[in-house]
Amino acid sequence: INNYQMVWAKGYGWANEKEQRPVTTNTLFKPGSISKTLNALGVLKLVQEKQLSLDKDINEYLTSWKFPYDSLSKGKKINLAHLLSHTGGLSVYGGFPGYGPNDQLPTIPEILDGKAPANTPAVRSLFEPGLQFQYSGGGTIISQLILTENSHQSYEKFMYNRVLKPLGMLNSFYSAAPPSKQVFNKIATGYTKNGDTVAATFRVYPEQAPLGLWTTPTELAKYLIETQLSYKGRSSKLLNQEMTRLHLTPFIDQSAAMGVFTLDKNGERYFFHDAANEGFRGMFYGSLE
Repeated sequence: INNYQMVWAKGYGWANEKEQRPVTTNTLFKPGSISKTLNALGVLKLVQEKQLSLDKDINEYLTSWKFPYDSLSKGKKINLAHLLSHTGGLSVYGGFPGYGPNDQLPTIPEILDGKAPANTPAVRSLFEPGLQFQYSGGGTIISQLILTENSHQSYEKFMYNRVLKPLGMLNSFYSAAPPSKQVFNKIATGYTKNGDTVAATFRVYPEQAPLGLWTTPTELAKYLIETQLSYKGRSSKLLNQEMTRLHLTPFIDQSAAMGVFTLDKNGERYFFHDAANEGFRGMFYGSLE
């Protein structure tokens, strides 16, 4: 991207080695935790519309499940700003193994409580909210539940209609299910660094907000460009300038903002997020200048 324009894109290698199907600029990848960035936009969109507040107790927005505060939270309440910036003092860093296509799937409340058939621990307090940064994919799942319960829509439908579509990311989507036959020839199979195919490409992930996005680098660039323009007050396809600046401003931590991280490089400011899940790696950087 240069000067708010896509100037170059290219694919390399095989999207599927066995089929000798090459990577193109339309190949869909599963960029793991970059999903959290777009999820944050969904939350901030509802904050902008006054349907949610960043500073209220999350339990005010939860109906099917409530966060069980205990003595570790020291009487302090977790809010949406904490969830988006990983400052809620919550457990479950990440590493969701997913489920087989024939496995019984847990509900989101079962995942949050670590109850069978969930295969990850319960999301609970490690220390009081607002104290310090502690990366938590578990906290991101709570924000997923808040979005679905307050929009009265499935997560994938809400995220497509309210976030991806306004950004022009028309081929991107969130999904808990394995890739459908319609998109099978568009996706990149995940591989280990030794070249072995990983089962994760075809596993089921109910934890959509932390890692359920399928997208292309070209479509992800549309998010970057819109965010850069909105930050300058030159566009508001999704968020206004005030909300975009909140998205890109560190909260409590020096680097962790609401859905992204920030850094200074040679005096220039950038926002970024990386991704590492089985078979896929990802990284984006966007300049604020």
